[in-house]
Amino acid sequence: MYKVKSSVLKRLIYSKQLTFFMEAHNALSAKIAEEKGFEALWASGLTISASMGLSDRNEATLTQVLSIVECMADHTEIPILMDGDTGFGNFNNVRRLIKKLEQIGVAGVVIEDKLFPKLNSFLGENQPLADIDEFCGKIKAAKDTQIDSNFCVIARIEAFISGKGLKEALKRAQCYFDAGADAVLIHSKKQDATEILEFAKAWGLLCPIFVVPTTYYETPKNVFLEAGISNIIWANHSLRAAITAIKDITEIIKKQESVASINNRIASLKELFALTTEPEVELAEKKYLPKIFDKNKK
Repeated sequence: MYKVKSSVLKRLIYSKQLTFFMEAHNALSAKIAEEKGFEALWASGLTISASMGLSDRNEATLTQVLSIVECMADHTEIPILMDGDTGFGNFNNVRRLIKKLEQIGVAGVVIEDKLFPKLNSFLGENQPLADIDEFCGKIKAAKDTQIDSNFCVIARIEAFISGKGLKEALKRAQCYFDAGADAVLIHSKKQDATEILEFAKAWGLLCPIFVVPTTYYETPKNVFLEAGISNIIWANHSLRAAITAIKDITEIIKKQESVASINNRIASLKELFALTTEPEVELAEKKYLPKIFDKNKK
């Protein structure tokens, strides 16, 4: 199944059609995205950390993050692209990261060219970037480590986030591509897609481009496609939606000291069980515990 997932991811990345990656931060959100028709998942470092009550500064350890992502991979059949931050250290940490990701069935990873521990791109200004040669070493280490030829390593370029501009972004993109990156992710926190579109025009079709339109969300999808951008990540919306819903329902329950008025506004227990392994376990019980079932019928 893993090799199928990685081959699907690679096909999606190189497709000329738009591919939307939906954020997931646990197995349930991953399953919901799959059921709603998304073809691929984004295991977000921000939302996984936030779901643990931690900042997006590598407070969550690699082991903690992988345990959550592994549950996501076990529970879904579509490929997962993991937010690998800066690789959780130097080239050697990246090598371990790639080994573990392949072992748990993750199809690809994005590594960004900032310093460890990373700081979320939407916090602060002029964040320092990693040395180009050092980051290229991480990419080479990742590609040399992977066993599955379809596993994808995407280089995330933070030049616009750090205020370095288009020239620096293109320079880094070329170096990372030469180092073996399968695709590049160009990031921006402007309210419009100007920087992104300028980069895409100058970059051409050397390799696929990923974008994360968190701040420039009003840009029509066709604008990206016409610019040669075919991979779009909805990076944090599942968790943000959950936060809003949980706050609203919790406030009502607190005020009314009752759940009567909200019971029809939340998922039923049947819906909850359906998103877990419960349906499969019920079938398995009939196969492996026949005596118990016969006893219960009496």
